[in-house]
Amino acid sequence: MRHMTTTLTVAPRSASAQAVRAAKKIPAVVYGPKQEPISIEIDALAFTKTLHEAGESTIITLEGLDEPIEVLVHDVAFNAARGGAEHADFYAIERGKELTTNVALEFVGEAPVEKSGATVNKALYEVEVTCRPSKLPSHIEVDVSGMEDEEAQILVSDLVVEEGVTIETDSDTPVATVSAAREEEPEETEPTEVDMDAVEVEQKGKGEEEETPAE
Repeated sequence: MRHMTTTLTVAPRSASAQAVRAAKKIPAVVYGPKQEPISIEIDALAFTKTLHEAGESTIITLEGLDEPIEVLVHDVAFNAARGGAEHADFYAIERGKELTTNVALEFVGEAPVEKSGATVNKALYEVEVTCRPSKLPSHIEVDVSGMEDEEAQILVSDLVVEEGVTIETDSDTPVATVSAAREEEPEETEPTEVDMDAVEVEQKGKGEEEETPAE
């Protein structure tokens, strides 16, 4: 488990959202319990790279405003036709105050049960946690190497987080389960096709023989 922080250079928005996008930038807004909403713009490539590398559970320091602001990516709107982000919402966090957000699960290891043909089903990909910003993990590891038989399962209660991090997702929620190996069904033998034309010719021939008078 690791904590991750990064920085992103932004600027106050001085044009319409359409004009910002035309300049290959993304319009965005910053808000929070103690933060008045601020309209900003970000370089599209820089934002896309940061979002890809950091995800939504990484504290980002926005630079370029009156003072640096620590935020989390709260929401991103994507363009369905052209692809790519077209708007972003940043949630300003309060230093020293706990926050609640979703953290991604990262599956690691190899499950011994899969050697018998069984399948490990990943039932959950993120959990909700509450902690101080400094304790926020970038992800939580799920080690499947202990799943040795078809009865094995991993629940939220089995996840390991460091002290100061509380998982809010119901503890009985399955994270990973096992599907039994499928038994191979015997191959069906295709029935031999009967040449009906040949049968009819053979029957016709026999009929003609029966009708021929004996010499």
